[in-house]
Amino acid sequence: MRRIAAALAMIAVLGAAHAEPFPTRTIRLIVPYPAGGALDVMGRLAAQSLSASIGQQVIVDNRPGAGSTLAGRDVARAEPDGYTLLLGSAATLAIGPALFKDVGYDPATSFAPVAFVSSVPYVMIAGPKMADPGVKDVIADAKAHPGKLSVGVPNGAPPHMLAAWFKSLTATDILVVPYKGASTVITDLIGGQIDLGFETTSITLTHLRDGSIRPLGVATRARLAALPGVPTMIENGVADFVAASWCGIMAPAGTPPEIVEKLNAGINAGLKSAEVQARMKTLAAETRPGTPQDFAAFIAEERPKWTTMAKLSSLKPE
Repeated sequence: MRRIAAALAMIAVLGAAHAEPFPTRTIRLIVPYPAGGALDVMGRLAAQSLSASIGQQVIVDNRPGAGSTLAGRDVARAEPDGYTLLLGSAATLAIGPALFKDVGYDPATSFAPVAFVSSVPYVMIAGPKMADPGVKDVIADAKAHPGKLSVGVPNGAPPHMLAAWFKSLTATDILVVPYKGASTVITDLIGGQIDLGFETTSITLTHLRDGSIRPLGVATRARLAALPGVPTMIENGVADFVAASWCGIMAPAGTPPEIVEKLNAGINAGLKSAEVQARMKTLAAETRPGTPQDFAAFIAEERPKWTTMAKLSSLKPE
């Protein structure tokens, strides 16, 4: 009888623990990038928004490395209890796994999509030494003078993939110059050391408005309200050249659906706030509040495109 009573008591304790409302302690959002970058900013906005809506602190833990796959591996191996989350993007969910062997997770099955956070469009840009070029002029010049033009890219990052994709679609020979980060790309573009670049509006808008760099085309299906005079890459004759720096919140696979739903509701509520919407507008960023299933469908559509671009880049991880 004592054994039965002890077993019943243990079941009651476990049942009470399972019924404990989520969340009751700090949540960690692991961001696969250094502090201060564009996606880190998005991660911090998401963390602040979730903290306010869910009533529990959400801290950002920056863990860059190995093409953002180190953070992916750590979250994939974490307890699926909702207290360890990942800021997922094309880098972690497509590019990194395509470039690195044995990343320690399967991008298609190791995570539970929670909520879409933001999408920031890319712009093809030129430095001041190029005399008012258009995309068609760049293509013509590159075909006439193979290897003459150069495009600066953060090494292994999404703009690197876009440069490889552009070269493939246009059958052009443009020198790809790798950099450690976007800030040095912009500095050298302004200084005339390189000719071209692909960067997000969150990085380029200030420079585009002061005229230190020039926009050639936006990688969107329709023109941007922030840059109404800039044609799309599609208008410029580069078919289906649509790409954005997107990110969203992921949890380890096996996280209970009720926790995923609660996190989703909290993130969506925060993203709809006037403060966050105003901040996103300054970056020409788009938020898409929706269900976890919506985000999963979006990732499934985006992953093949970025995986293909990674293979086109012919990058060999160091």
